[in-house]
Amino acid sequence: MNTHLHIAAWVVAFILLFAVVLLYKKGNEKAGKIVQMVLRLFYLVILISGIQLLWMYFHGSDKLIFALLKAFAGLWVVASMEMVSVKTSKGNPTGASWVQVLIAFVVTVILGYGVLS
Repeated sequence: MNTHLHIAAWVVAFILLFAVVLLYKKGNEKAGKIVQMVLRLFYLVILISGIQLLWMYFHGSDKLIFALLKAFAGLWVVASMEMVSVKTSKGNPTGASWVQVLIAFVVTVILGYGVLS
């Protein structure tokens, strides 16, 4: 069940990230700030559920190293998503940050579904 929570939190987080970007691009600073704070709450849900999933690999799995790599890649996704939202809120260019989000996400998915499943 925890896996479903983790995946659902990721889906909602990406939806919220796109909402944050669109709100700031349209000049709606107040709504953008509110959605950005909700997005940060979902980062916490992602981190807590991810730690719980990682904990399961500490008990009897031969793929622990891959689980640790996936955890670090997941942290990279969260950090790069935060960079996109902060840079957007400040009006700075976000192209490189979006590339980083994409790369980190692909690495995380490959490790999660390709290696650990």
